[in-house]
Amino acid sequence: MSAIHNRFKAALTQAGAPRIGLFMGLGDPYCAELLAGTGFDWLLIDAEHGPNDIRTVLGQLQALHGYPTDAVTRIVNHDPALIKQMLDIGAQTLLVPMVDTADQARAIVQATRYPPHGIRGVGSALARAAHWNGIPGYLQQANDEICLIVQAESHAALASLDEILTVDGVDAVFIGPSDLAASMGHIGQPDHPEVRAAVLDAIGRVSRSGKAAGVFATKLDTAQVFAQAGARFIAVGTDTLLLRQSAVGLVKAFHEGANQATGAGY
Repeated sequence: MSAIHNRFKAALTQAGAPRIGLFMGLGDPYCAELLAGTGFDWLLIDAEHGPNDIRTVLGQLQALHGYPTDAVTRIVNHDPALIKQMLDIGAQTLLVPMVDTADQARAIVQATRYPPHGIRGVGSALARAAHWNGIPGYLQQANDEICLIVQAESHAALASLDEILTVDGVDAVFIGPSDLAASMGHIGQPDHPEVRAAVLDAIGRVSRSGKAAGVFATKLDTAQVFAQAGARFIAVGTDTLLLRQSAVGLVKAFHEGANQATGAGY
């Protein structure tokens, strides 16, 4: 097995129950480490909508290291320079948002690969990913262990999905129901029947292509429907919503006089 074996990428090709994950938007290594021991198969460091930069992503990757949960990193855009930085600090599985065309997907693949298969700059002596040249053969192994997930979250992306699925180097497609709903004229309604039908159709098309389908679903019954449709990995919530909803519920319970258990004690 490679010294830089990507567990998440390998798991996407295996049969069994879908892998469930959580989006992390708090931008804090302490929170990431807390969540790493809670049983999620994977945790996503969100640098698209969360207040994350290279340093905070690095801190969270370090916090997750050594735990059984896998790290996924969502970057903010398609910038090859940013992709290079993320890979060098140790992100192996990237979720790239707003991929609408096969040409965009091909360019992103190129940014994740060393030459001659891509344009990733070689700086392994400065890269945590290579243990600063401490991993023998890193440069020869790295391309094969990158897991690239492109996010299809618009009407245009679904129209181009079959072509995107032919792009070598794209390992998975993640469907974003919220942005898709907005693109379809149903903003704020990711459960709209037309959106649900489009998501289920996309999951089926991705699955039949041999690539892995992923999706976001905060309602557990919806997550089960997507799992039955063939989704291999599902985000079932966000740390921010878990914290807020728990806090709101605790305040409400107190004011209603409920005997709310808050844990094992301080």
